[in-house]
Amino acid sequence: MLQIKKVSITHKKDLRTIVQDFSCVFNDGDKAVIIGEEGNGKSTLLKWIYDPELIESYASGEGERIINKERLGYLPQELPAEDAEKTVYEYFCQEALFWDQSPKELYQLSRSFHVPEDFFYSEQVMNTLSGGEKIKVQMMRLMMASPTVLLLDEPSNDIDMQTLEWLERMILEWPYIVIYISHDEALIEKTANKVIHAEQIRRKTQSRYTIANMPYLQYIGERQNLFTRQENLALNERREKKIRDEKIRRIEQSVASKLDNISKAERDGPGRLLKKKMKAVKSMEKRFAREDEDMTQMPEQESAIFFKLGDKSAEIPSRKIILDYAQDKLFSADGGKTLAENISLQVRGAEKICIVGKNGVGKTTLLRKIAEILMAREDICTEYMPQNYEEMLDMKISPVEFLNISGDKQEDTKIRTFLGALKYTADEMNHPIAELSGGQKAKVLLLKMSMSGANVLILDEPTRNFSPLSGPVIRRMLSEFPGAIISISHDRKYIHEVCDVVYELTKDGLLQWKN
Repeated sequence: MLQIKKVSITHKKDLRTIVQDFSCVFNDGDKAVIIGEEGNGKSTLLKWIYDPELIESYASGEGERIINKERLGYLPQELPAEDAEKTVYEYFCQEALFWDQSPKELYQLSRSFHVPEDFFYSEQVMNTLSGGEKIKVQMMRLMMASPTVLLLDEPSNDIDMQTLEWLERMILEWPYIVIYISHDEALIEKTANKVIHAEQIRRKTQSRYTIANMPYLQYIGERQNLFTRQENLALNERREKKIRDEKIRRIEQSVASKLDNISKAERDGPGRLLKKKMKAVKSMEKRFAREDEDMTQMPEQESAIFFKLGDKSAEIPSRKIILDYAQDKLFSADGGKTLAENISLQVRGAEKICIVGKNGVGKTTLLRKIAEILMAREDICTEYMPQNYEEMLDMKISPVEFLNISGDKQEDTKIRTFLGALKYTADEMNHPIAELSGGQKAKVLLLKMSMSGANVLILDEPTRNFSPLSGPVIRRMLSEFPGAIISISHDRKYIHEVCDVVYELTKDGLLQWKN
């Protein structure tokens, strides 16, 4: 059993409360997903549960962890900088239990993660691995330590379909405790039996959390029904109050008018009765005012982001050739390995293309080459969202500074309005981009795309850092984008709802999926 008592976490820079009085008990068999909008402290809470010292550079936390005999294992959202330059072998050597693994156990682990048997001894530098390979390496080392509590921050990011299926089975079959953050709605729907919903309401001035011991879809459905019932009840009570108040107002006006027009002869008899009636009306007003304090409140919930990408100017003629790409051989980034051969891809008009494939097959390398070609073209306007946002973002400056190239004050105001629609607080707009969550960084890039007037988007895992609440908005936005999209994704909902054509990159080239 893992018990968390009264955890409160405050951001040091703007003194915003990220988590307020969070308490929860986790037992064997719990598959708890933490959901919430970007920047709501999900990763910070997970770090604190694992080791409170991990957040000390940017936040202060207080509370109690009762771990008992549990062994905690933690997968961070990003590969730690101190591990980036290590070889794969050096990385595994850091885990003392690596040396206790038998050849059979290593073989079984390699089969589960779909990597070569000798992968554990690879001299490849960690930072040169694909995004999915980095996740696999960290997960394999984590499993070697035999944890009883898995704390996983975005374990589904960038991993291929085969490994994603393994991850689903692993979570479902894990006999102990799993606490995870994921933006993969399909994964959450299939695996979670406990939902922790972190919210920031009242313009991010108040932190709130909900714990529901039920599957995700049931939670979402019951939550919406509860909000709808509460909203209807609150609206009915307000309508009844309006009718009641109007009736009392008319009575009060009538009595007041009669008192003003009463003659001297009537002041002792009818006058006293009118005054008593006025007193009764005033007393009734006070009683109703006290009752109104207990009226059903309008439900407060954190709304999903509002965003639109592209307008009519981004429309592309259906016959226009956006890309006619052919390459005999695709080499790895260092040029030392042939990843795929006989690659051919043609994109026309406003097609929305998705490329899938195993980790390490060269999808990101291919997309970078396509981006270089299209961004050099003058007849189209192309924007690129890489898997690693740092390739396109200046991490030292604020989102406003990054987006406002001209420095114009009116442009500054417009950008702040857009960021507000994307759920940024005024303080977050001025934070260095490095201090923002992955989803908030992705929003900056999407806003840049929107403001640029791009009609071609190159997207490497575009939905990987958006919450399950924002995910449907992002998918709808991309589906309705009037231009062309060339993307990589393993997000099954994105592939189904957005993409017209899906190709699998193999060592023999791009193979089109059949519907």
